Amino acid sequence: MKNILKTLITPILQKHWFADLTFGIIRFISGILLAIDFGASKFGMPWTPDGQNLNLFEVAAWFPKDVAAYGGIFALMPVFFAWMGAFSEAVGGLFLAFGLKTRLASFLIMCTMLVAIFMQKWGQGTWSMLPAMSFLWLAIYNLYFGSGRFGFDHLIAKKINKS
Repeated sequence: MKNILKTLITPILQKHWFADLTFGIIRFISGILLAIDFGASKFGMPWTPDGQNLNLFEVAAWFPKDVAAYGGIFALMPVFFAWMGAFSEAVGGLFLAFGLKTRLASFLIMCTMLVAIFMQKWGQGTWSMLPAMSFLWLAIYNLYFGSGRFGFDHLIAKKINKS
């Protein structure tokens, strides 16, 4: 079990620390944007994506309805998939930003962005798909490389390797 944890947490370091810093800055900014701008709105904030105010009974009801419209398995469990999408964007975005459980967060973000691209944005043109595609590419990169030197995963991995 410890070896699995080590494999999941230990990041692949770049040759120069400056490269890790650059990727860390990109990871941090993107994770914060994903959490605040995309994820938080799905957790029941009193407005819709178009900025319209909602009353308390309508709060967060729009997202499961959107998910149910995808059909298939999404129509069977729209609340579950809506919460998973919101969780992976909001909490996964924060984990990604701070380099904590980076590979797990990246996997959840990757799955969510694939659903967003193919189930929600497909057919609306490339420009509409671009935010989800950008987060997908970032998640794929971080799924492979991990947090780099500038993330909590690196600190945890150093502590695990010492013991």
